Amino acid sequence: MSRGNYTMVTEFILVGFSDVPALQYFLFAIFLCIFIISLSAHMFLIVLYRFSTNLHTPMYFFLANFSLLEICYISTVTPKMLVNLLSGDKIITFHGCASQMYCFLLLGSTECYMLVAMGYDRYNAICHPLTYNSIVNTGTCLKLIVGSWIIGFMVATIQTSITFSLPFCGPNKINHFYCDIPPIMALACTDTQFNEIATFIIVICLIVGAFMLTVITYVKIIWTIVKHHSATGTMKAFSTCTSHIIVVTIFFGSGSVMYLRPKSSYGTNVDKFMSLMYTIIAPLLTPFIYSLRNTDVKFAVKKLICNLKNAQL
Repeated sequence: MSRGNYTMVTEFILVGFSDVPALQYFLFAIFLCIFIISLSAHMFLIVLYRFSTNLHTPMYFFLANFSLLEICYISTVTPKMLVNLLSGDKIITFHGCASQMYCFLLLGSTECYMLVAMGYDRYNAICHPLTYNSIVNTGTCLKLIVGSWIIGFMVATIQTSITFSLPFCGPNKINHFYCDIPPIMALACTDTQFNEIATFIIVICLIVGAFMLTVITYVKIIWTIVKHHSATGTMKAFSTCTSHIIVVTIFFGSGSVMYLRPKSSYGTNVDKFMSLMYTIIAPLLTPFIYSLRNTDVKFAVKKLICNLKNAQL
């Protein structure tokens, strides 16, 4: 049947988490706190990098850029979700839904390869310490960041285009709290086998590919640490990598579970929980994971506080 024979959907309804008003207000308060804390923590890391000379290294350059990405990433989903919880108006226009998906995929895909770039930086710092400064220089850092954005742009453009080229003639209720690929495809009025295969291939190349690159990097790092470092050096090297491994596991693990399952299992509450992990919980945890056990960040915080106190005197 041709696209013109359908009465096309012009807006969608985001079902969200619950229709119980009291529960919606409770969830609004929880997610608002998480959103504010996440934004504040990431902004603090960016400011700390900007004004702390001891953090002007490739590792923290990548971390500052990652924090900027996280601010944009969490802002694509959370504000609309908060409005829906507070007002009860869960409508999002067709083009608004497409825009939300595009921004989410752009930033999420860019984050995948930004994490790979951060792993590459740690690999060179530990496995090639003598040539580290010549390998991971300013030009290399910029190329890795630009490359991550290019991959994100390509993934977002292709995936959003093939998803919203599908005909939607009703129902228009998205069983989710934002416009994600699986629940949107479930509403299409045609066979989505091509889209499912295309999405599967993109996810394999993007998430699994990036995850495998990171795993290979850390296998080499661990082998180098165990083989060449002293006990003290081993603990220090592991401490600089543990934070990154935790973030990678949360981000890629929850994303893989969400997008590599069969269509028949879409639309459950498990989907929403897994999506919360990489859309809201991960951005909340990231700045604390990277900073709480990091002596360089602690030193920079103390120095910044001292400078502020001295400026007030």
